[in-house]
Amino acid sequence: MDYKRLLTPGLLVVALQLLTSYAYGQHGTSTEKPNQKVIVITGARACYSVIERWIDEYSKTNSSVQIVVEARGSNDPQKYDILAELYEHPAEIRETRAYVNVGRYAVFPVANATSAFAKIYAEEGLTRQHINQIFFHDIFADKEKEKTIKAPYTVYTRLQKAGVPQVFSRYFGYEQKDIKGTGIAGADSHLIKALLRDSTGITYLPTASIFQINGRVHEGLVVIPADLNGNNRISDDEKSIDRFDKVIDKIENASAADIKNVPVDYFHLSIDKKSAKADAVDFLKWVNENGHKYLHEYGFLLPEPKRADKEKFNEFVSQKGR
Repeated sequence: MDYKRLLTPGLLVVALQLLTSYAYGQHGTSTEKPNQKVIVITGARACYSVIERWIDEYSKTNSSVQIVVEARGSNDPQKYDILAELYEHPAEIRETRAYVNVGRYAVFPVANATSAFAKIYAEEGLTRQHINQIFFHDIFADKEKEKTIKAPYTVYTRLQKAGVPQVFSRYFGYEQKDIKGTGIAGADSHLIKALLRDSTGITYLPTASIFQINGRVHEGLVVIPADLNGNNRISDDEKSIDRFDKVIDKIENASAADIKNVPVDYFHLSIDKKSAKADAVDFLKWVNENGHKYLHEYGFLLPEPKRADKEKFNEFVSQKGR
């Protein structure tokens, strides 16, 4: 039978519609019921897993609204209601948005577990001088004071502008453009794939990407310890970061002023103060009160009590008359 003759333009349209409907249904991005309200969340991909958990839990209390995560490409989708980010917005943007500082994350150097670099520096660790020398271009660096790196390495970094490389570079006094290495397009997952393909590969990652749901380091990677107390050497206690509960103990339970050489920053959700939908505000109210329960499971740290800003968001909510 000649199937090409049977595939008329009309049938082709129907087939494409069915395929599109199936694809959306599988990925949960456009399965809204007729007249169902939809809230779109976009932003940093490292946040998606915990956000999807929040959506699942929130839906148990409010099933009248469909909340979907729409992945960003090189830019955010044109229309979205809630933005998730891993870095602090500039002042001019902060003035126009209301924020929920949900949790924190730490950024550590990581290496391919089979590399000679990992075998040496998982034990010896990295001082601030090591990190600056390995990861950043610095035309003003004193070459005579540079340390000998005892193993070959290849740095991989994010190609596009993103929250984690901005936080990582600024912490050490640089900009994202100053990070050395091969730029990888896409998200942290693409960076990890590049690392696993190169036995000399090293990079930097947030804890949400380093640690899996069971709290163990992503298979094939090794976390390289840093000089947490800033005494220019790595103690046995500082080397013990192979599970997320150990990171929690060292960072979450310590004063931010006592953490050295490991960037720690905030993960926040935000909405436009003027145009925010009531349903988006309600979801953030729920996250503000309940979201912290699920942070550890997905590699995020609790916020500092003084930076939780629950009252600040609640003040915005009351002004909106919610």
